Amino acid sequence: ADDARLELGSGQFIPGFEDQLVGTKADQKLDVTVSFPEDYGSADLAGKEAVFETTVKAVEGPAKVTIDDAFAEKFGMENLEKLREAMAGQIKADYDNVSLAKLKRDMLDKLDELHDFELPPTLVTQEFDQIWHQFEHELENEGKKIEDADQPEEELRAEYQTIAERRVRLGLVLAEIGSKNDVKVEDAEVNRAVAQRAQQFPGQEQQVYEFYSKNPQAIAEIRAPLFEDKVVAFIAELAKVTDKVVTKEELTADPDAEEADEKPVAKKKAAAKKKPAAKKKAAAKKLKKQAEKQGKPAAKKKAAPKKAAKKDD
Repeated sequence: ADDARLELGSGQFIPGFEDQLVGTKADQKLDVTVSFPEDYGSADLAGKEAVFETTVKAVEGPAKVTIDDAFAEKFGMENLEKLREAMAGQIKADYDNVSLAKLKRDMLDKLDELHDFELPPTLVTQEFDQIWHQFEHELENEGKKIEDADQPEEELRAEYQTIAERRVRLGLVLAEIGSKNDVKVEDAEVNRAVAQRAQQFPGQEQQVYEFYSKNPQAIAEIRAPLFEDKVVAFIAELAKVTDKVVTKEELTADPDAEEADEKPVAKKKAAAKKKPAAKKKAAAKKLKKQAEKQGKPAAKKKAAPKKAAKKDD
């Protein structure tokens, strides 16, 4: 690459690359020898050694910054106090979002534990096919095949089958709770979500709007998580919530990693909810974490849950 900017210590280049640039000067030329990681995205380069002919065009250091009102004005703030308030508010919002995500995960786990009923085979098959297709797509993007996974295909399919059943079960339970308590997603909420999605594609906003306007299935995929979040919020309003003070590390800890460290419990239900092995390929691990924490609402089918929250009139 030409004129690539690199901040030493950022870790944005291949491991070992930045270390060899420490102490270099402007206009200095050198060969940087590194080895691509074993899990590198391109299978042709993974684990192989490479030599980069490098020219250091300039060496820069951080400039001294004065934190004052003038600094705040560069960010569109009235003064430094307003900037501090905005930053504090953003940090609080970030922590609140993490807390809500943890609450939702725990709530969905509990709902899954409390409900046990026969699932519509067609819905389970459709859900499994969707998850498996996404898994294969993730592998393909990494230049890998199913044979490259750390588990046999049979075991992977069994685990994804469990995930598919969980998602269908939770979807039906949430749909039942939402239906009984008149929980609805308004068109304005969907439109806001589409607008947020469009903002992720600068310069292509119009194409994004047209895509969703012409694809009812895509709109349904936008509406589903909104409905799920509203049902979760409804249940949370009925629940007795107790605040618990935790550290940042505890709040942001990966629940899948925590469960992997725990000793196996001799319970059939727990065994069925087995989490992926720690050495799972990146595509499988990422997809499983995403799939396991979701309960995909299936509003067109009514379940017969054992316990469904209902708000008193």
